[in-house]
Amino acid sequence: MPQRAPSFTYVKLVAAMAMWGGTWIAGRVVAQELSAPLAVAALRFLLAALLMAGVALYAEGGIQMPQGAREWGLIWALGFFGIFLYGLCFFFGLRHIPAGRGALVVALNPVVIVIAAWLTGKEGMTPRKALGSAIALAGCLTVIGNGDPLALLHGSVGLGELLILGCVASWTAYTFIGWQATRTFTPIATTLYASLSGALLLGLAALLQGDIDLAAWSWRVWASLLFLAIFGTAIAYTWFTDAVHRIGAGQAAVFINLVPVFAVLQAAVLLDERLGLPVLAGGLLVIAGVWLTTLKKTSLESK
Repeated sequence: MPQRAPSFTYVKLVAAMAMWGGTWIAGRVVAQELSAPLAVAALRFLLAALLMAGVALYAEGGIQMPQGAREWGLIWALGFFGIFLYGLCFFFGLRHIPAGRGALVVALNPVVIVIAAWLTGKEGMTPRKALGSAIALAGCLTVIGNGDPLALLHGSVGLGELLILGCVASWTAYTFIGWQATRTFTPIATTLYASLSGALLLGLAALLQGDIDLAAWSWRVWASLLFLAIFGTAIAYTWFTDAVHRIGAGQAAVFINLVPVFAVLQAAVLLDERLGLPVLAGGLLVIAGVWLTTLKKTSLESK
């Protein structure tokens, strides 16, 4: 059983969620200012990988090296789905929709993972999980439809919304691959190699895309890059991993529901985004559904 954690662990966990919420604001700034944002994404994860290497050397006394084709395959799969494909959908999606709205859509991640785990036979489905999934899905449809939950059926959902849904799909794949990877690698090594392989793929895509002029980047772009790499990746991932170690994965995962809340609040303050009441109501449904889906078993369910 995880040991009882000091209150500072919870403070760092909430701070990590605020940082992850801030990545949507930083991503929106980059997507709006640059026609070729992939170079920023590549530098973000390259810098994050270097920072994670330092953490590995300090906390684990060395960097775990992959052995054999299977482990290398896991590394490149993590980088492709969790970093490269997610990054493409993230930055190009944020060109078309506000940061707060995008974060509310991606809040559906835990529910999609629960459903995928059930469909693949990795986890069971309970009435509570099914109800929570249905509520979260209804909320997500309301958000991507900008207040109309049936917009997807009418074909009136835009490219931005579809790309953000691509973030959900790619992160779900990354989660399942990560489950396999953490049987071999430590969480720090997993994040390090995923960031490094993803940075290489994003770097190649950025070179193919062209139009890279670092000297023309504004201070807002550079500040966003540093925030994404240092706070949004290295620090937030490390603090979340530490919280999982101290209080358990289930309890720590519940805090992820705070990410879209922080994103909406920061977008309102920093980007002057104002989401309509129907979209906010849909976001509340997503968060409520996710909370219900990921809630620990009650004593009645465990009997």
